[in-house]
Amino acid sequence: MHLDFPFHVDGRGRSAQTDHAGHVRDLIEQLVFTHPGERVNRPDFGSGLMQLVFAGNSPELAATVQFTLQAALQRWMQDLIEVRALRVTAQDAALIVELSYVLLLTREEQTARFVRAT
Repeated sequence: MHLDFPFHVDGRGRSAQTDHAGHVRDLIEQLVFTHPGERVNRPDFGSGLMQLVFAGNSPELAATVQFTLQAALQRWMQDLIEVRALRVTAQDAALIVELSYVLLLTREEQTARFVRAT
């Protein structure tokens, strides 16, 4: 079992836990919404995805950010997942990431959708 993210206390008054699939999803969420340079000991960790919210929404910018996120997923998550499909869109002030992947440990197919509003 792994600690759930974000950290919280469960109904028993203990640190909430999650299974392997939930843990991997939590790791992906941390990668997606971390700015490069935000982590002191890993300055290149992160995707830079949140910059899309503040830039003009265009197909070129979305493609660039999608490419950057794909590279970050391959670099930091290659031992845990195989990415099947990735889509990044910006709608008004919301940033939407839709990801389809396979857990390498169990070969289970997973989908995740992350939405971050500013």
